[in-house]
Amino acid sequence: MNPNARIFSFLLLVLTALAGCSSGPSKESKQAARPLDKVQGKAQVLVESTGASDAALNAGGPSVYLKDGMHRYRLFSRTALEVIEGREYVAEGVYAQKAIDEIGDPDQGKNGYPLQSSCERAVRMAWNNLAFDELDAVTSLLSARIKRYPARPVFLVTRIRPATDDEIKAVAAERKKEATAEEHDVPEVAVEPGKQRALLAEGPTVQPAPLWEPAGETVSCKVVINPEGKISELETGVQLCEAVPWDQFRYQPTVKGGHPVSVKTQVEVRFEARK
Repeated sequence: MNPNARIFSFLLLVLTALAGCSSGPSKESKQAARPLDKVQGKAQVLVESTGASDAALNAGGPSVYLKDGMHRYRLFSRTALEVIEGREYVAEGVYAQKAIDEIGDPDQGKNGYPLQSSCERAVRMAWNNLAFDELDAVTSLLSARIKRYPARPVFLVTRIRPATDDEIKAVAAERKKEATAEEHDVPEVAVEPGKQRALLAEGPTVQPAPLWEPAGETVSCKVVINPEGKISELETGVQLCEAVPWDQFRYQPTVKGGHPVSVKTQVEVRFEARK
């Protein structure tokens, strides 16, 4: 083999090796480049309840939430968020629990939830330029938060901005349709769970247990049903109750004196054990 042929063969081997080395990171970058989640809601700033670990979720600042109807997202930011109480914002980033559950768990939650590796992946999706020590610290913080409150959404903020007038109007129109009884001064009555169950038109009262409670159980959740038959409020801190997709429930409206009324009742939901 002449010298030129040897050089060509050597270069070909080098290029092949480089291509093989780059195939792994490109796959990871595709995973990290998934479309960001987006939430819109009114800001809630809780200064008095912020402890050391909780303050770390907002770079040392107060606890910041975005409230969107029945959902309240705890914002986790690398830099302190400066938002105005009650003002509407749009946040882009990664809905942590959703991302972690999509990544999956080969042990189906039986060896603890969430997995540290899944938390790390979720953090990388939102912030892919963290140093190793910062990545470990942020991952541990996220894992501890979700382990303690697995049904309460944590949102890793990549970007946040005030909502535009058009965005505010669009959400306001939707909220108007689902206005609570208090806003319209509609009477509220208490209804026994059994009687209210007979008025259920649709709703997943039986569903698989979440990864963080694989054994499952049956829970009774205190709710408020608006005159349109939709769940408008959850009056409990039970984590499994917070995990129920209440927006999928519909009831035949309860009528009193010829007019629909708001109802306070309890709804039983059974979570079946994971196999």
